[in-house]
Amino acid sequence: MARSARWREDASARRVHGSLALVPPVDRVVPSFAAEPQQEGLPYGRWAERLEEELRTAWAELDTDGEDLGEPGEIAWYPDRTWHGRRYVPATSITSGGYELFGYVRFVTGVGEDEPMELSAHGDFTEETAARNPDWKLDVCDEVIGSWHGQNGAIAAMTLVWGRPLVGAGRIVTAELGRATVDQCELIEQRFTLIAPDDYRHDLLEIKLWGARGQELACESLYEGDGDETEVETETEVGSEAEVETEVGAETERGNGDETERGNGDETERGNGDEPPGENATGDGDKTNGGENR
Repeated sequence: MARSARWREDASARRVHGSLALVPPVDRVVPSFAAEPQQEGLPYGRWAERLEEELRTAWAELDTDGEDLGEPGEIAWYPDRTWHGRRYVPATSITSGGYELFGYVRFVTGVGEDEPMELSAHGDFTEETAARNPDWKLDVCDEVIGSWHGQNGAIAAMTLVWGRPLVGAGRIVTAELGRATVDQCELIEQRFTLIAPDDYRHDLLEIKLWGARGQELACESLYEGDGDETEVETETEVGSEAEVETEVGAETERGNGDETERGNGDETERGNGDEPPGENATGDGDKTNGGENR
């Protein structure tokens, strides 16, 4: 056999065996690395001024429910990401009142030297800041920007996530959905941006910070606060059910005691107008139902 023919045969065999080993079936199909990586550096100059104008307008129109947020401070920009033909540039700003303004500017990129088109901004605010939470290891903002329809009617919330680590020695931040890594971003000036599916078939997004040697340095769930509230609500419901059972038991004991005393008494004393014992049992049933409704 010629040397070139033998080389082609060996290369073909390597491709076949390699494909079987490197591309196994997956048990859950989700969009992974759906967004384009960063295409430009962090905004500066006239471009930053244009983005800032859009974002400050969105922040000025926020319904603060009477809260005085103060004046926005310096804007911190985060890496851009592109999804569905639109580029997202996130930002944050701490106000003079100690609140955090956060949001993003979205636009359609121009072709060649054409200017970006259809600029629009979305903003929000929070009183939960890194300064008020010294135990945080990641300072994270997130906004749902779309949806992805999966199998059997399941829908994932495509989520823009951006922030900064509050611990040192980090290099890469990933988005984890269940056991799958669905996006990642190298830190740029200690900032990151991700676009990833969330809340899909009972799996919730986690954001993880990794060191240069692959060690996990921090992990943040977007639902940690909601989980604590749910746990408290569940404990309260269990406590209420226990109280209902206690009340029912007490009523049953009282009912049994009354019936016993009546049974031991003189039967002739109970006239035709006296209530039969069966109505006391019905009374207990009404109380039990009332307890369950509470």
